[in-house]
Amino acid sequence: MLFDLPDPSADHAEAARRRRARTTPRDPGRPRLDDYDDIERDSYLGTHHPSWLARPEFGGSRCIPLCISHRRLAGRRTLPRAVTHWLLDSGAYSELYLRGEWTVSTADYAAAVRRYHEEIGNLEYASIQDWMCEPHILKRTGQSVYDHQARTVASYINLMWRDDTLPWMPVLQGWTLDEYLRHVEMYDAMGIDLTLEPRVGLGSICRRQSTREAVRIVETLHGLGIRLHGFGFKVTGLRSAHHLLYSSDSLAWSFSARHDDPMPGCSHQACSNCPVYALAWRNRMLRSLPLWQQIGLHTAF
Repeated sequence: MLFDLPDPSADHAEAARRRRARTTPRDPGRPRLDDYDDIERDSYLGTHHPSWLARPEFGGSRCIPLCISHRRLAGRRTLPRAVTHWLLDSGAYSELYLRGEWTVSTADYAAAVRRYHEEIGNLEYASIQDWMCEPHILKRTGQSVYDHQARTVASYINLMWRDDTLPWMPVLQGWTLDEYLRHVEMYDAMGIDLTLEPRVGLGSICRRQSTREAVRIVETLHGLGIRLHGFGFKVTGLRSAHHLLYSSDSLAWSFSARHDDPMPGCSHQACSNCPVYALAWRNRMLRSLPLWQQIGLHTAF
């Protein structure tokens, strides 16, 4: 065991009762309407291409925030200088799915993020080296949900120990509601109050984000006062839960572009790597969100 965390074999019924007792709704401290220009500030556009960080259409007076994976940046001799703020995805899913474990050491990852912070600039949040809990990932690693949760907490602590001046974003993992609540307690047991964190990633949700169970998980964690970032949320999931998320990111536009005709004026066969298509998709997605959810994102409860 990486740390002295609660015993998973303890009285589950009593533990579940205590976790549910903590779900009293609280104001998660969302920004006021005048803190950001509009809802766009909270919707990170996913991209495969590091060069997009420097593209002028994503900067200027109405910056489009971007999200890019460490796997796309690692090993590059030169890095772009960002014209907009951005979020770093650790590449955790690919790491565990392809290799069954993390092969990037804490020291190497922390050093890479330090480099991104200094050379690219405008880095808002860097996701930790978390361990997702989807059943097919558990089968790949041969470990339990509890093991993955413990390793995720350990990642946050180890990265903070390496360099606590970087904008690390802790991540919540689990599969059932009780497991997510248990993970909150595991952080708490290590002295980490997630309600004090400016942003907390929500993992293992994106492939079932439109289900009733997923929405219930988001609602419950929001009720605890945790400022959630939704990884990989698609339009259907955002329509159900966007008003409960502090922010989200999505690369769904690229998948959609593979099945659509190229944008007018585009010469490529598909727009799956096209910034023009990506921006148009993002605008359509934002306009499709119900008005009450857009208002709710910025209104103090």
